[in-house]
Amino acid sequence: MTKSNMARLYAGDIPRQNPCAQCGTPIPQPDWIEPGEGRVSYLWNCHACNYRFEAVAIFDETAIEHPPLAA
Repeated sequence: MTKSNMARLYAGDIPRQNPCAQCGTPIPQPDWIEPGEGRVSYLWNCHACNYRFEAVAIFDETAIEHPPLAA
């Protein structure tokens, strides 16, 4: 199994109410989510000021190498 397959997204893991990087208005959820090796990229689109930006979450290597076991 590759590292990118180990990092899984769940509905509860999706960031919500992220403030716009330009005007600060909370954005309910990202328009696009792209998992990668050791990271997840989020594309945000502010409907208040039409600003679009990307935020990237980078995971600690130990979290990727040793994911929690499923019950």
